[in-house]
Amino acid sequence: MSTNNCIKNLLKFICLLQNNSINTCSLDDGCTKPFLGPSITNICYNTRIITLYKKNGEIFEASYIDENGIVNNSSLFRINRVKGDCVNLLILSSNGDNYISTGQYITIKISCICAVKCLADVVIENL
Repeated sequence: MSTNNCIKNLLKFICLLQNNSINTCSLDDGCTKPFLGPSITNICYNTRIITLYKKNGEIFEASYIDENGIVNNSSLFRINRVKGDCVNLLILSSNGDNYISTGQYITIKISCICAVKCLADVVIENL
């Protein structure tokens, strides 16, 4: 099965934004803004949270083990890397409005993704 170039290009773009935003702050606005999130607060966001949908329309979830050794599922991800026909994702968990890195990653084939939903731009600590 061939890679979905539309999805792949979007994932690469988001990854590029994240990679360039970690240590970059600017008051520029618009499409060429080199960081994620609004410039009004002058906070340099480092993550654009995404959820993924499978070809059957179901939301994609990944399992992770929390700090108490309990297995949980999450549909919240940060793009870590796009390489070839695969995307490596950091699994995130949420606690209300706070998003937390689980420190665990999953790699999936881009051809398995039907849709990408972008959520809030946020700061994730301990990347």
